Amino acid sequence: MNYKIVNIRTTAESDPQDSILIIYTGGTVGMVFDEDASLAPFNFSKVLEKIPEISQFKLKITVISFPVPIDSSNITPKNWGDLAYIIYENYSQYDGFVILHGTDTMAYTASALSFMLEGLKKPIIFTGAQIPVGHIRSDARENLITAIEIASTKENGEPVINEVCIYFNFVLLRGNRSQKVRSSTFAAFESHKYPALAESGIFIEYNHASLNKPKAGAKLTIKNMFDPHVAILKLFPGLQKEVVESFFSIPDLKGVVLETYGSGNTINADWFIQCLQNAIERGIIIFNVSQCAGGEVIQGRYETSKKLDQIGVLSGGDITTEAAVTKLMFLLGTEKSMKKVKQKLVVPLKGEMDF
Repeated sequence: MNYKIVNIRTTAESDPQDSILIIYTGGTVGMVFDEDASLAPFNFSKVLEKIPEISQFKLKITVISFPVPIDSSNITPKNWGDLAYIIYENYSQYDGFVILHGTDTMAYTASALSFMLEGLKKPIIFTGAQIPVGHIRSDARENLITAIEIASTKENGEPVINEVCIYFNFVLLRGNRSQKVRSSTFAAFESHKYPALAESGIFIEYNHASLNKPKAGAKLTIKNMFDPHVAILKLFPGLQKEVVESFFSIPDLKGVVLETYGSGNTINADWFIQCLQNAIERGIIIFNVSQCAGGEVIQGRYETSKKLDQIGVLSGGDITTEAAVTKLMFLLGTEKSMKKVKQKLVVPLKGEMDF
């Protein structure tokens, strides 16, 4: 792929000690209004014209842009692999990474990268914008400037952040704990089930107790295998038997994220339980996730979820749907046995869920 590479001129000395790589994939953050008042991709070689504050960093800053900006609605696992490859190839040259990405699927991509990159000891900060950088009220400036600062922050010579995160609207969140919850305000993302990693005000205050602690001596490796044969089944009152039977008859279906009510409750009708059981007996993995943004699956807590345990539905605990989908795809793609997939689904791999 022919990536576009731009070196940003800052106030840093000719050979600055610290460096940041910005990866632009597409999305609102990199859009400006053209002569026809239509949105068009931004030329990052002119980034200082739109965000002159970046020049004040005493850093080496490089921007790698995808050849054709991608609307995040069109992001695929192949794009996740491209991002992981760019980071892997440039890992030793940069102290931190900032990924500019559309907001709609940012939580999916951040979750995917958290599973793909083993031995990560540097910050990968996703950010974007609700309003394009060319707009007078754009949130792109603050989001990008603070994301760069967080990605370059060290204590005692070591990065403060050692994981994949999302920075948006003054808050830093763990990537695989995040969800996009709003499209009409600047506070687009929340992490209902895990504390914020940092908050940006006059100073950036880090929540050190919640930060990932890297393993000593770990080396970065990539696992870039995703099996896309998964689907989401969201429960709702009135869901028909014919719909569920048709859903589970999808060719080559291997895994299902089942979005249930509250703490994992489901339809208790005999036909529904039988549909789930038939699917499990055919080798399809069913992963139970709560529809509630702040919910946690506790199978067996109520009568309506006891049967799920009995037939082999797996509990997702407090995992988000975004992390559940990417984790299921990742494990189906990387593990050789379904037994291993099931074992790893129900335990945290990268801080995406509690025990």
